Amino acid sequence: MDELIKSDLAHNWHPFTQAEQLKKRPPLLIERAEGVKLYASDGKIYYDTIASWWCNVHGHCRKEISDAVAKQAARLDHTLFAAITHEPAALLSQRLTAIAPRGLSRVFYSDNGSCAVEIALKMSTQYWRNRGQAQKKRFICFDRGYHGDTIGAMSVGGVDLYTSHFKHLMYDSIRIPTPYCYRCPLGLEKGNCGCGCVKLLEDALDRHSGETAAVIFEPMLLGAGGMITYPAEYVRRARELTARYGVHLILDEVATGFGRTGRMFAADHADVAPDFMCLSKGLTGGTLPLAATLTTEEVFCAFDEPVKGTKTFYHGHTFTANPIACAAANASLELFEMENTLANVVCLQNRLSENFASYASHPLVGDIRVIGCCAALELVKDKASREPLSAANMAEIDFYNLGFDGGIILRPVANVVYLFLPLAVGEPDLDEMLDRFKFTLTCAADKNIL
Repeated sequence: MDELIKSDLAHNWHPFTQAEQLKKRPPLLIERAEGVKLYASDGKIYYDTIASWWCNVHGHCRKEISDAVAKQAARLDHTLFAAITHEPAALLSQRLTAIAPRGLSRVFYSDNGSCAVEIALKMSTQYWRNRGQAQKKRFICFDRGYHGDTIGAMSVGGVDLYTSHFKHLMYDSIRIPTPYCYRCPLGLEKGNCGCGCVKLLEDALDRHSGETAAVIFEPMLLGAGGMITYPAEYVRRARELTARYGVHLILDEVATGFGRTGRMFAADHADVAPDFMCLSKGLTGGTLPLAATLTTEEVFCAFDEPVKGTKTFYHGHTFTANPIACAAANASLELFEMENTLANVVCLQNRLSENFASYASHPLVGDIRVIGCCAALELVKDKASREPLSAANMAEIDFYNLGFDGGIILRPVANVVYLFLPLAVGEPDLDEMLDRFKFTLTCAADKNIL
């Protein structure tokens, strides 16, 4: 095992990780996984409290998904998807359009969330070009949004940590303040504001709708922006505004889709249907890379023309609609039905809300946010001023390694520490996760950084 770690350190480049960090503490060598537990070579068991980067749904190594993958791999491993199809993709598209918000009748497959977003951006701008409105090519987005790490996805993101080195590559977007209830951009009181910050979106559309292709945001939960939650009412009113001003609505449900917020899709809370919906992460239950961009028949028809025309959507990936990944996704969706997974998320949210409410008096906790399987604490130096813990403070606390010491996987975003749990977690494992999380926070408070 030591040789494997040495090999890793000699050759691998880990994402979002400083090499210096790995010199202090080498990467965990995970040998196997089962349920919500990861078994490491050091003999310890670690709870997967962030669902392996927000993608694991039913727990690790579910036999139903593994069997579907093995069966498909033995029959058809891969084929190109240009003018060719196969059973797993045909069945998956049928399933996705059946459970998606109304009107989303077309599915374009890719490999990951960033690509799903890129595809939606490209489809939207080409739609307007195909319709004779080439001037509609800009996007309105949130200043704390995150949509991936490719150029287009970064261009509609707002977290400088991920984009500052690449601004020379990015195109200009119109950023509006995020509906961030704890730090309201209009200084309004949470719960009594009437979702007043949607006026900022209306103002942007009033000024820029003539040049805007689409509005894009993560509905109800902004992940990498700080686990920021906001009301479904904002999503509903944003849909009304985009329809009124004649621009597309792109909902990035890469992280929020497949039950994460308590409904199959976050859009379901607001009962809205976007023009594009981007999916990935939980699509295969967290087992294999696969993404999908769903759109409407109206958008699809704008690209339809004689074979040698100029309106074709020239975008594709080698592993578009890979049969094995599609088989995993079909098996995952079957598990949703067989196990009534969404009902478990409701119970999970209730338990998380009850448990996290106990942190209200904690000296580091400024705000508590819970939605579906996600529970987050925003950490502050001072509760009255809401001054956030700085990057230096967070580094001094070192939640990542404190979590390792306590047997849980934690990856805070800025000054927010959170749980983002697999949907199928049971009571005994949940109790253990919550106890270990509490122990970690207690150790953090003992760092005396206030």
